[in-house]
Amino acid sequence: MKLGIVGSGMIVGDLLSFIEQIPEIELVHISGTKRSEEKLRTIYQEHHFQRYSTSYDELLNDEQVDTIYIALPNHLHYTYALQALEAQKNVILEKPMTSNIEEAKELQRVATSNRLFLWEAITNQYLPNYYKIKSLLKDLGKIKVVECNYSQYSSRYNAFKEGNILPAFDYTKSGGALMDLNIYNIHFVVGLFGKPKDVHYYPNIENHIDTSGILILEYETFQCVCIGAKDCKAPLSNNIQGDQGCLHVPTPLSYIGSMELLLNDGTKEIINDNKDVHRMYEEFMAFVKMYQNNDYQQCYEMLEHSMIVTEVQTIARRKAGVIFPADEKHI
Repeated sequence: MKLGIVGSGMIVGDLLSFIEQIPEIELVHISGTKRSEEKLRTIYQEHHFQRYSTSYDELLNDEQVDTIYIALPNHLHYTYALQALEAQKNVILEKPMTSNIEEAKELQRVATSNRLFLWEAITNQYLPNYYKIKSLLKDLGKIKVVECNYSQYSSRYNAFKEGNILPAFDYTKSGGALMDLNIYNIHFVVGLFGKPKDVHYYPNIENHIDTSGILILEYETFQCVCIGAKDCKAPLSNNIQGDQGCLHVPTPLSYIGSMELLLNDGTKEIINDNKDVHRMYEEFMAFVKMYQNNDYQQCYEMLEHSMIVTEVQTIARRKAGVIFPADEKHI
C-alpha cells in the first residue's frame, strides 16, 4: 500500500508513531495547508516521506500514491474523500465517516462503482478484545440491557466556554459529543447487535452543539443507552447485561482494554486478548490485508456497517435538533 496522508493533526501523529511496524505500508506523500507547511516539512523529514505538499491537488495527482488517509475535521471528510475516489485513489477516512448519511451513501456509491477500497478508520471494530466480546455474548444468555458511557472532560471545553470555539465544539464543522465520543459507542453496539429499530437522542446543547448527551437505541428484545460527554467526566463503564451474566468493560470503547466476565453461577474471569500495540495498529493491519488480498467483499461489508452507524447518528441528531450546515440541503 502506497500511502498519502492529508492532515497533520494529533491523529496523524498517532498513526506515525507505529506505522513503521507495518512494512507493507509505504509512506509516499503528506499534504496539508500552507499554514502548516513547517510542520509538514518536519513530518516529511522525520518519517521519511518521499515528498510533502501544501496542495491537495498535488497529492491527488501523485501517481505513486494508491491510498489516501484523510485525517481532517469532520466537515471536510466528504469532499476530500469524494475527490480522492474520483481520482481513483483508495480511501481511509477517519471517524466519523461523514457529517450525515446522504454524504456517506454517495461515497459508498462512488467507491463500489469504481471498485475502490473505502474504509472508515474506527479502532474498536478490529480489536482482538472486540472479537472476544462477540464470542462471549452467548454466555450472557438473553440480552436485557446494554450501557455504554464515554465521558471525558475536554480541555477544549474551557476554551469553548470562553468563546473560543474549536472544531470539536463547532457545529459548522460537524463537531459535538455524539460525533467525537459517542460514535465509538454506536460502532460498538451496532457491530454486536446490528441496526436498532429506533433511535432517540437527548443532548445538552450549548451554542448549537451537543456538549454531552444520552442516546437510546431500541432493539427488539432489549434497550441500550449510550452516553457521550465532553463537558463532564465520570468513571468509564460499559456493560452488556444478560439473564445469565454480565460483561463489564471499564475502559473507553476506542480501545477496549481488560474486561470482566461475571456470570450468575459465580464465575468471574478477567479477559484481555489485545496485543501490546497502539490502538490503531489492528485496523491498519486489517486494511493492508484486505488491500493485498483484493478483498473488496470484506471492505464493503465493513462499509455497510459504517452506513448503519452514520444513519444512526444522523437520525439521532436531527430528531434532537442538532443540525449541521451539511444537513441543510437534505432536510
